[in-house]
Amino acid sequence: MTPKRPRRSSRYLLLATMGIGLLVTGCGQQYVLLHPAGPVAKSELGLIYLTGALMIVMILLVWILLAIVLVRFRDRPGNKAPYRPLWDHSRKLELFWVGLSLVVVIVISIPTVQKTYALDKLPKAKDPVVIDVTAIQYKWLFEYPQQHIATVNYINIPSGVPVEFELTADAPMNTFWVPRLGGMEYTMPGEVLPLWLEAKKPGLFPGRSGQFSGRGFIHMTFNVHAISMRRFHSWVSQVHKKSPPLTRADYNRLVDQHNWVSPATYSGYPASTFPKITHGFTMHGTMYVPMKGMFMNMSS
Repeated sequence: MTPKRPRRSSRYLLLATMGIGLLVTGCGQQYVLLHPAGPVAKSELGLIYLTGALMIVMILLVWILLAIVLVRFRDRPGNKAPYRPLWDHSRKLELFWVGLSLVVVIVISIPTVQKTYALDKLPKAKDPVVIDVTAIQYKWLFEYPQQHIATVNYINIPSGVPVEFELTADAPMNTFWVPRLGGMEYTMPGEVLPLWLEAKKPGLFPGRSGQFSGRGFIHMTFNVHAISMRRFHSWVSQVHKKSPPLTRADYNRLVDQHNWVSPATYSGYPASTFPKITHGFTMHGTMYVPMKGMFMNMSS
């Protein structure tokens, strides 16, 4: 006795259930990338929507063509679809796929390049707050050269003011990422790379490393507290009054201790904890030379 084929309605129900499952998977999660809290993240959100829409179009096109092939060429009595066992290729189809892929790449590339160059420079209207970031295994050290204070695994920034992050590492390469404020940038030993972000309103914005760097990578997180400028100055004043300075011995312990540590605050730090001369670039297109307190022009 041959087994009975499942009814067509049952197959359609199964396919519909699978489709709904794909659509609702992860609906309970909070997609922080879709909730920008600053001008950089808001600008980059347009690129996410554009690339996402194009990917959905391409996926739907493949599914539609697959359905057409399954229906048209399936083995059934009376099927009049042409049978070509020696069929090799179709120049028209190849040109169509190559041309369509080229159009998609161009549509994505043009706005991506435009936004990348537009976000590569700090806004001229406001003076930024500068924070030197050092990725340490598995923790973050933040130094404020203008206020001469330091924090570990958290930062306070004034809202409505651009923040220029100068990024380096005293550990394996990582990436500095605050999803709701903007894209990520690499932190590399012996280099200083720039990134500017801004929080439009006060709030708490989680950050983390986006680069796998070992077993403690999952715990390499930090919080960004955006507060008013008045509260920011008050916080800096309290740090100078109540917190101890970060000594070179403290820094060495942070480097040698390969695990996450609790957030900490320091009223000062040694100048030698940040690279003196690197090949990294600043937001102004110049070489970073913090030891001399100046920027070296590339043409010199």
